[in-house]
Amino acid sequence: MPIKSPNTLSRLLTTAALGLALGAGSAEADIRFWTTEEQPERLAKQKEMAEAFEAETGIGVEVIPVSESDLGTRATAAFAAGDLPDVIYHTLQYALPWVEAGILDAEAATEVIDELGTGTFAPGALDMAKTDDGWASVPVDGWTQMIVYRKDLFDEAGLEPPTTFAAVTAAIEALHNPPEMFGFVAATKVDENFMSQVLEHVFLANGATPVGPDGFMGFDEKKTVEVLEFYKVLADASPEGELYWDQSRSLYFAGDAAMIIWSPFILDELAGLRDSAPPTINEDPTSAALASMTGIVTNFAGPSNPDGAAWGDIRYFGITADADFDEAQEFIKYSMDTGYTQTLSIAPEGKFPVRRGTQDDPTAFVDAWSKLDVGVDRKAPLSELYAASMIDEIVGGLDVAQRWGVKDGQLALASKIINSQAINRVVREYIDGNISGPDAVKKMNEELAGIE
Repeated sequence: MPIKSPNTLSRLLTTAALGLALGAGSAEADIRFWTTEEQPERLAKQKEMAEAFEAETGIGVEVIPVSESDLGTRATAAFAAGDLPDVIYHTLQYALPWVEAGILDAEAATEVIDELGTGTFAPGALDMAKTDDGWASVPVDGWTQMIVYRKDLFDEAGLEPPTTFAAVTAAIEALHNPPEMFGFVAATKVDENFMSQVLEHVFLANGATPVGPDGFMGFDEKKTVEVLEFYKVLADASPEGELYWDQSRSLYFAGDAAMIIWSPFILDELAGLRDSAPPTINEDPTSAALASMTGIVTNFAGPSNPDGAAWGDIRYFGITADADFDEAQEFIKYSMDTGYTQTLSIAPEGKFPVRRGTQDDPTAFVDAWSKLDVGVDRKAPLSELYAASMIDEIVGGLDVAQRWGVKDGQLALASKIINSQAINRVVREYIDGNISGPDAVKKMNEELAGIE
């Protein structure tokens, strides 16, 4: 008889114990669910879904809010105490490390994905959590960074959408006319995480990464010089100063920028649905005019990586080693199927459906998501604000979503490299003309080599 893994034995014993309990007349097995969606409105929606799940299955769910900043330490402490919850809604950074640490049961998550149908999930979201035998956790939702651009101006000038370094450069040459119109608003404030995210997106687009299967390997000089030269084009087409998300959004909203890089949380603001960030392109701050003029690009390619990449942030449901496995799996399957539209409704503008539909209706969840209301002070569904082709582009980025280190099992190291902001500092030196391209690559690699 083959030897079972500890997790498998635990699951068999749990299932056997459940059978005895049900046979003895116990009708309910409660499970605990940790969520980092702790804002009151979002928490209320999750509790409503848990109640609907209980009404359908008889399984009670305790929804427990946990601050995202505390999630790692709380999970480690609960694991040591043998007191993990059954299901954890978590960020990408924990998926593979928690499997290696024994906190998550990958076999249980893989069974859920197989039952729901692997082909119904966005490939990029699955790839990020892939293990040798399956997946660490079940992808729930995500978003990809976007190039936001004035499609009306591109169409008038006969320009191709900004899907490549070359297309962006051509658009800058055609549209850059300061101070009336800046070709781009690049992130240049080195101590802002926004610059780190934007740069990783641009580096990924050209296939440039500082890590490999064995850890730090240093940036390839050719690919990285191409990135640096391109980023200088972006910076030269931007206003002077220390620029980050605030200036890029403000300039685009005023009609003074042709292109920016932003998260999808800008989508409702573009349409005049949020009073704290109104478009100022015309006299009506509630107007959807700017949204109608806007196009987006999620998959972006450089000359050394023609397939391109999208910078993605994916969230997952993890089933823990201490879980009541059957009940935890049922809760996740419900949340990703019957209750999936409600799961996405927690914050539709930042929760793209990583499960597109069912095997019988492949676009069911994308269609339902596009009709969910977004906005703060006013509400409207994305399908009324943006064309179907835009919705397809928004969701399609998850097919190719990437992050440094994920495929090589080096996400933790890559995160430390990004958080050091050394790349930001050297890129700023380069675009300011204080260092050559090859010297900038060398300096980055020397500074990053000491990070462990």
